[in-house]
Amino acid sequence: MTTTIGIIIAGLLILFLLTFIVFIARYKRCPSDKILVIYGKTGSGSAKCLAGGAAFVVPFFQAYEYLDLTPISIDVDLRGALSKQNIRVNVPSRFTVAISNQDGIMLNAAERLLGKSKDQIRDIAKDIIFGQLRLVVATMDIEEINSDRDKFLTNVSTNVGAELRKIGLSLINVNVTDIQDESGYIEALGKEAAAKAINDAKMSVAEKNRDGSIGEAKANKDKRIQVSSADADAQIGEAEADAKSIDGANEAAIKIALSNAERQVKEAEALRLATAAEKIQKAKSLEEAYLAEKEAEQARAAREQATREADIIVHAEINKRKAEIDAEAEAEQNRRLAKGEADAIYLKREAEARGMYEILSRQAEGFEKIVQAAGGNSRDAILMLIADKLETLVEKQVEAIKNIKIDKVTVWDGGSGNGSGEQAGSTAKFVSGLYKSIPPLSDLFNMAGMNLPQYLGTPETLAVENGINPPSNNKVEDTIEES
Repeated sequence: MTTTIGIIIAGLLILFLLTFIVFIARYKRCPSDKILVIYGKTGSGSAKCLAGGAAFVVPFFQAYEYLDLTPISIDVDLRGALSKQNIRVNVPSRFTVAISNQDGIMLNAAERLLGKSKDQIRDIAKDIIFGQLRLVVATMDIEEINSDRDKFLTNVSTNVGAELRKIGLSLINVNVTDIQDESGYIEALGKEAAAKAINDAKMSVAEKNRDGSIGEAKANKDKRIQVSSADADAQIGEAEADAKSIDGANEAAIKIALSNAERQVKEAEALRLATAAEKIQKAKSLEEAYLAEKEAEQARAAREQATREADIIVHAEINKRKAEIDAEAEAEQNRRLAKGEADAIYLKREAEARGMYEILSRQAEGFEKIVQAAGGNSRDAILMLIADKLETLVEKQVEAIKNIKIDKVTVWDGGSGNGSGEQAGSTAKFVSGLYKSIPPLSDLFNMAGMNLPQYLGTPETLAVENGINPPSNNKVEDTIEES
């Protein structure tokens, strides 16, 4: 009894230990860089997703896998995408995506990406990014794509992110390396901006040089005026000193007058030089400004010309492609019509051949039965066929002279008789000869390479029965005149 209880207790301990080991083995913890996907009988949709934490996986009813949250870098070298202006643009860029750990989106990743390698996920995301990037480029002008990069990236992130979330991915970063177009439109815009900046700088430098020249001229003018004033004051002082002497007063007055005159002349010269320098500098500034405006207009004209050429080339390419497609469609239609006609002719000829073959086969079977009915004698079989058509042959003989129209017959009958033998008249001979012009049955049989059967009679007996004298060598000398 004690032994039995000990065995039961040991069995329970072993069972408990095994249950504990199984529980520990099936209790799965999810790392922070992965998503734990439990599938099977979960009671909450197709799968249960955990981003972090832990869960117990029921044996036999549930299984599990992990989805890696490591970011995936995708190089997208978009070439020849049509913009809103129908100008092809190259947009090389790099996208960084990863499996999303947001509720709802994780389930999409579990349903569509579970069990796929990183390269397979990259290929799927790349196809989606290519399509959405082309769509964004098609809705924007080149000026917007080139100047407003924030708007372009926002549109790309919105469109691409929405599509990626459908398969359980999230867009982390978008980096557009460079934007180029095949027609050189963006390059022309850059040259225009550079030319405008250079022209503005040149105008600013010219204005500063002009202000410096004017200030220098004014300083020189003030300097000359002050020097002249100082000289005049000195001379005046000397004149006042010498004014004590009556003779020196006149000389001082003369010197003062001369000094004043020289001072006025120098002031006028300084003013003239300053005015001339100002006008020259102003003319140079205007000239540089005009040159800058000319270059800007040339750049603008080049840009407009490039735009027109791009539009013409695009429309021409579209028309060319349309003409090629129409020509190919027409050629394909002609080929199909010709093939249909050829098939119809072939079927018609084949049907005719089958019909002819059937007719000849039936005729051969009929001839074979006729030969069998004639006891296997082919000659008797042919005679049977001719006998079957004898009535028709006689009818055709009669028809040969039935419709002959003789308007007038003139006969010079030089003899008399009873209408038979050599004493017969020429009229009787004419009628007899006319009837003898019909081929007799014996001749028809002879032309067929056969002899008339005895039961149909000999040529002489047939002639007598028909009321015709046997053929003779006498020549008819009658003259028949038709009018």
